[in-house]
Amino acid sequence: MSTGALTIDLDALAANWRALDAMTSCETGAVVKADGYGLGAARVARRLAHEGARRFFVAVAEEGAALRRALGPAPEIYVFSGHMEGDTRRLAAAALIPMLNSIDQLARHLEALPGHAFGIQLDTGMNRLGFEWSDWSEAAGIALDHAPVWLTSHLACADEPDHEMNPYQLDIFRQMTDGLGVPRSLSATGGILLGRDYHFDMTRPGIGLYGGLPFDAAQPVVRLDLPVVQCRDLVEGEVVGYGNSWQADRPSRIATISGGYADGLIRAMSGRATFWHGDTPCPLVGRVSMDLITVDVTDLGEDPEYLTLLGPHQGVDSLAEAAGTIGYEILTSLGSRYARIEIPG
Repeated sequence: MSTGALTIDLDALAANWRALDAMTSCETGAVVKADGYGLGAARVARRLAHEGARRFFVAVAEEGAALRRALGPAPEIYVFSGHMEGDTRRLAAAALIPMLNSIDQLARHLEALPGHAFGIQLDTGMNRLGFEWSDWSEAAGIALDHAPVWLTSHLACADEPDHEMNPYQLDIFRQMTDGLGVPRSLSATGGILLGRDYHFDMTRPGIGLYGGLPFDAAQPVVRLDLPVVQCRDLVEGEVVGYGNSWQADRPSRIATISGGYADGLIRAMSGRATFWHGDTPCPLVGRVSMDLITVDVTDLGEDPEYLTLLGPHQGVDSLAEAAGTIGYEILTSLGSRYARIEIPG
């Protein structure tokens, strides 16, 4: 193994989708933006389609076009960024459904692609994407005359079940959509866990499919093993890495492994993350550099061929906590140099 090995458990991915689907009495889609959260949108979507997912969500039209080539004509593919200038040909050619976010996008879509399916995103308080209340009041009649396929919004604080923003947004969403006769979708993973009041006609889980919080019952989907390039002995007092940021306080054995921030192992992990060899923890020492990381393997009593960063003892959220970030960033940062291995193969 000359590069890191990123193992993707598609059975676990499928099990997570089934588990989230079982919590609802509505349809369950799947969010596969950012190249399937770093795991490969094509492989992720194909497996989820096999499990029964029929509606997929991406961030931008370019992602949707690539996904269409992988999935074929049957599944529906939605684009969160809507119908942006320059998207028209791609939306038409790949039969993508834009989730329109503004009066300008609505006008662009109806003029450029009359009769082409679209959905509507509504802003219920997150202030990121979607029609604000005043704009929706102005545009709803026109939009509804052209039969949007979905009305959607997005929860800002669903990973905090007791947050007052959740019932507030639910109430606003109902006020903006009740009685309109259009299917509705409000919830991603966190919203599914909030209960049936938040489910409406479709949920669209993302991070929970890939083994991340707030779905704490998720099966782990990824494992990351990094090869050891070299091991060396240090005497007490010697230093390691850029800036002399770590100094040995005992005779130490240091493994240099292949991987670094060019591979998505962010520099904030420096001196904070832990690797594993079997059941034995091995602390990262010194700074994460572009292509190399140094790890204290003194207590192993042997030189390992590889060390595990994501695996049975440490998932994406545990690693993220050590690095001061969130599991989303860990997953979506995973670099292209890793050999991606699917199981079952």
